[in-house]
Amino acid sequence: MPSELEKIDGVGPTVAQKLEECGFRTIEGIAAASVKELTSLAGIGANTAQKIIESAQRLASIGLETADQLWKKRQTIERITTNSRELDALLGGGLETGSMTEFAGAFRSGKTQICHQICVSVQLPPDQGGCAAKAAYIDTEGTFRPERIINMAQDKNVPPNQALKNIIVGRAYNSDHQMLLVQQIQDNPQFEKVRLLIVDSLIGHFRAEYLGRGMLAERQQKLNKHLHDLLRLAEVCNVCVVTTNQVHSQPDVFFGAPDRPTGGHIVAHAAQTRIYLRKSKAERRIATLIDSPYLPEGEALFTIVPQGIADA
Repeated sequence: MPSELEKIDGVGPTVAQKLEECGFRTIEGIAAASVKELTSLAGIGANTAQKIIESAQRLASIGLETADQLWKKRQTIERITTNSRELDALLGGGLETGSMTEFAGAFRSGKTQICHQICVSVQLPPDQGGCAAKAAYIDTEGTFRPERIINMAQDKNVPPNQALKNIIVGRAYNSDHQMLLVQQIQDNPQFEKVRLLIVDSLIGHFRAEYLGRGMLAERQQKLNKHLHDLLRLAEVCNVCVVTTNQVHSQPDVFFGAPDRPTGGHIVAHAAQTRIYLRKSKAERRIATLIDSPYLPEGEALFTIVPQGIADA
């Protein structure tokens, strides 16, 4: 059976095979690629790569469009519930596909709990706040727990075994492995049914491996590449990408939050929506919307119970 990529001008069976081996399996993926990526990964000449990308862009209708066309596309996005009405309201109705959302906060602020919860939520039918789809989870800190998924699935009347089978998990042991897992998830046969990709946490390995100001530029360049791979996946494949971020303290701050998300401006500009989490009394957590292209700043209160995320 001929590859879908053979519809692109200049792509025959041999070139299509090369591209697929490098992870480019869709016309949209080629359309969003750069000449440098095709030449370095697939060994294609620069001129040939440029023509292939231009042809793919025409087929995928990627280019200029009017704002009303963009508005029509926005009507097709799906939303995933966090299982908290207050938190969903803060997010404009839930986490949206086709974009990246960041949850930042100190340890025990609820980041990983939210990630586990939405892995179950995405499997629910649309009328219950899901996408009837699968999730992918890149675990960089060894905190993914199937037991937690089982608890949350039982609360939503989802068969636990089914819930676990619908989550693709990859344990990342360093930053290179973390970036490779993004590609491996796209190559997974189940990826067509994935509507949620979680990276928990985004920057831990980068902070551990690139120490000191002398390595800061190299770290940020590599992190920037990782973030753009995630953004492209979100937009081209209509996936909800969720990242968690660590924080670092600011001892010179006397008013307001003493912590701020790590990663600098590169991480700050990547996610379309940024949520800062902090612990309150008992199991209550406070979520603050600190950045969004269209939602107002605000706060939501939620709690963490044995069954998962809930309203406080």
